[in-house]
Amino acid sequence: MSRSLIRRQVLDFEPYRPGLSIEEIQERYGLSSVIKLASNENPLGVSPKVLQTLEKQLAEAYRYPRAGSTRLRRALGAYHGVPEDRIVAGNGSDEIIDLLIRVAVEPGRDHVLAFQPCFNIYKLHSKLCDVAFRQIALRADFTFPMQELLEAVNDATAIVFLTTPDNPSGFAPFVEEVLNLHRSLPEDCLLVVDEAYMDFAVHQERYSILSLACSAPNLVILRTFSKLYGLAGLRLGYGVISAELADCLLRVKLPFSVNALAEAAGIAALDDDVFRNETIRTVIQGREMLNSCLGRNGVPCIPIPGQFYPGEATNGSF
Repeated sequence: MSRSLIRRQVLDFEPYRPGLSIEEIQERYGLSSVIKLASNENPLGVSPKVLQTLEKQLAEAYRYPRAGSTRLRRALGAYHGVPEDRIVAGNGSDEIIDLLIRVAVEPGRDHVLAFQPCFNIYKLHSKLCDVAFRQIALRADFTFPMQELLEAVNDATAIVFLTTPDNPSGFAPFVEEVLNLHRSLPEDCLLVVDEAYMDFAVHQERYSILSLACSAPNLVILRTFSKLYGLAGLRLGYGVISAELADCLLRVKLPFSVNALAEAAGIAALDDDVFRNETIRTVIQGREMLNSCLGRNGVPCIPIPGQFYPGEATNGSF
């Protein structure tokens, strides 16, 4: 019997469909001006320090970057106060998600578990790796039914993905709830906490468990440079994980997936406190204005009293 040239997982594969770019929207609808909110791109653009760094780095574009992004990992380690051997940088956090599934999940035996809806990349990479993907529906108010999630865990659950603050609701469980979930999981099951939007949470310490990422071998925290730092176009993200798992990911990771410009930009972005703080101020102020405007115009926002992103709002947010 002849073998197909294409794997069966690819034949009916539905690709990730990102939102249209501003240029695509203008062309499709004949618009001259577009304000795009759907992709959560940084409203301030790019840090001046990053721009200066990129201009200098362009002359070195003919050289290969250093494999493993060691300079960036060192800078991230210093920034977060964790050992650099606990950090893996990737071509966006998407690459770290892909690596985790390929390294930690056995096709045909294990499965991946997440809430529904969730970041579609979890599902797509699972399918491409021939890994079963299971989901538990969120409550009607978009809060997390943690107990239902735990009841769906069994000996074949290799990874549980948890996005906090969640997208699009912004709901974020408190630290203790996430830790209770982690403590209740089997030791051979990874809890991957995707904190892509955590930088914008008010009283971040109540919601982020990044400082605890090194406390257990089966805990992974994902972060990105796409939002707060305005580097969505350069594709840069990272995971904070155990040293053993980091070593395994780096073994199978493509050596130059993080290009030299992205690495240099990431290091420069970490060094620009002014841009980072102004971005946070602008985003928080902007979402409060949008929330207020929507309410005045009869558009309801999902209220999650006292426990949604940002943590202290009381009039609902989306």
